[in-house]
Amino acid sequence: MDIKRDIEQLGITTEEKIYRNIPVPKLIRKVLAKKQGVLTESGALAVATGKYTGRSPNDRFIVMQDSNRDTINWGKTNQSIEKDVYERLYNRIMGYLSNKELYVFDGYAGSMEEYRVPIRVINEKPVSAIFSNQLFVRPSKEELEDFDPEYKIFTAPKFKGNGEKDGINSEAFVIINLEEKVILIGGSEYNGEIKKSMFSVMNYLMPERKVFPMHCSANMDEEGNAVLFFGLSGTGKTTLSADAKRKLIGDDEHGWCDAGIFNFEGGCYAKTIGLERENEEDIYDALKFGAILENVVLDNEKKPDFHDKRYTENCRGAYPINFIKNAELSGQGGQPNTIIFLTADAFGVIPPISKLSKEGAMYHFMSGYTSKLAGTERGITEPQATFSACFGEPFMIRSPYDYAKLLGERIDKSDVDVYLVNTGWLYGGYKQGSRIKLKLTRAMVDAAIEGKLKNVEYEKHEIFNLNIPKEIPGVPSEILRPENTWNNKEEYIDIAMNLATRFEQNFKRYSNVPMEVREAGPCVR
Repeated sequence: MDIKRDIEQLGITTEEKIYRNIPVPKLIRKVLAKKQGVLTESGALAVATGKYTGRSPNDRFIVMQDSNRDTINWGKTNQSIEKDVYERLYNRIMGYLSNKELYVFDGYAGSMEEYRVPIRVINEKPVSAIFSNQLFVRPSKEELEDFDPEYKIFTAPKFKGNGEKDGINSEAFVIINLEEKVILIGGSEYNGEIKKSMFSVMNYLMPERKVFPMHCSANMDEEGNAVLFFGLSGTGKTTLSADAKRKLIGDDEHGWCDAGIFNFEGGCYAKTIGLERENEEDIYDALKFGAILENVVLDNEKKPDFHDKRYTENCRGAYPINFIKNAELSGQGGQPNTIIFLTADAFGVIPPISKLSKEGAMYHFMSGYTSKLAGTERGITEPQATFSACFGEPFMIRSPYDYAKLLGERIDKSDVDVYLVNTGWLYGGYKQGSRIKLKLTRAMVDAAIEGKLKNVEYEKHEIFNLNIPKEIPGVPSEILRPENTWNNKEEYIDIAMNLATRFEQNFKRYSNVPMEVREAGPCVR
């Protein structure tokens, strides 16, 4: 393959070297030589991403064209941009990348051959090539010989946009062109934009291929029976999916098809703030040579301080999945028999575990509820109810109901059990009470996974319209109904009704949902 010729056909002309899929150790040496990072005491590569330490959701755009005008859920999350704006920025980035040393990664989004998408990531910086290599699915030598990329991702973090003059919002931008099959990333050094922009594309493509794309972690037992964990940041998704008795399929992005579950990625991108080895040994030990640490504070001995938030709370570690000891390296598993929806309810009113009907699962999937806690963001002094459709609204290009229908179809086909698990508070909520102990949550999740809740007796929670098991081995029965943990029952009812009302208000934005799904949510009387 003549990579230089292929790059020039895109509009980039250069006499500098183009490095394609070179080994990670060589890329690390490039980063160190350019003084763009340092090695920690464990060998991980520590880098800073400058002004942008997280995704910039207000700077992501999708080119509106006739082919997608009626299939994308346009709005604040999926902002439209005109084709001529895209073309001007494309030409400027091609000119900017010309006569520069470039780092190319060819690989796949998707671990199942039938559904994988060949991608080419063309990078200005070697650290972006390391990130791409570790997070996407790496090809074999034979696959590289005749590699034909379907999507091309250009990363130019040092190229700054001109905001309104360029038809965008700031110096940073992520522009997805679904017809041209191109993603432009400029102005931001945050590598997460690379993986999440392609995840957005997968969320658009997969439904057309009868695959349900999911923002979730997944593990499986020795027979291949999978369990899916959906949940927003802080709900315990990573912690609960890490199970010594089960193999990790992946920690963030998956597809669900007739053949089973498959990982969209070849690596993990874990939050590291507060990381301690005794609590999350697998992640801690994965942060070695070949891994990237983003915006993590180092001491004088180059040892990471995972409790220091001076740069950001969104400190991250990126590493290939084979760095996890108990991982399923194929990235594939069988059909799920259990789905866990996680919420960290700070108000202390959601039951610790409840079983959902198919319609209830679709309702709570479209709601994607958790609580933001005081102190996590500037200006938040009280817990706030947060709703993120599909437990990943920023990456879901189509209507949330499109994805919910796929969930319902998969539940019917696989006869899967779905549970809503609250990893948040009891005993009066965030101010007065305490968070549910992890060992109790683990006991409830284990009981669900092992099928011990299939035939137990349930009772209805009238406000939240949830089915609560009366007994679970190893769990005090009195906590299963959260109102039993409150001293003031009237206060519990007031707060529960208030949260139920917020559920109803949030769900009003969905006008095309059948009544049986709408009525599966909380009941406000």
